[in-house]
Amino acid sequence: MGKGYRQGRLGEEIKKIISTMLLKELKDPRLDGMVSVTAVDVTGDGSLAKVYITVMDIIEEKKPEETQKQEVLEAMKSAKGLIRKEIGRQVRLRHTPDLIFKLDGSLDYGRHIDDLLDEVVKHDEK
Repeated sequence: MGKGYRQGRLGEEIKKIISTMLLKELKDPRLDGMVSVTAVDVTGDGSLAKVYITVMDIIEEKKPEETQKQEVLEAMKSAKGLIRKEIGRQVRLRHTPDLIFKLDGSLDYGRHIDDLLDEVVKHDEK
């Protein structure tokens, strides 16, 4: 079955809260750069929320990109309690959903598809 209206609304509200916290409240140095929440999927019973994170701007060039993405993911996991507390405060729920943070690879996949299409166009021009 499809995602219910309530889960969709709750997901959007959680996304808005986490995005605001990333801008104003979370001061972890591992969260430098452009970190954004792309989507939040809430289970049907509201006990679990998967939060998809995208890291767009890599500040430090000393470390590989994947290492920096993992550090951002770890920083989000370490702030999970604070984030859940804020969600519980702003959204009146009986139980605040547990948060699972995942890296969203859709931007990287889109870039890969663009590169493949450019390669095909160049090959056709020859």
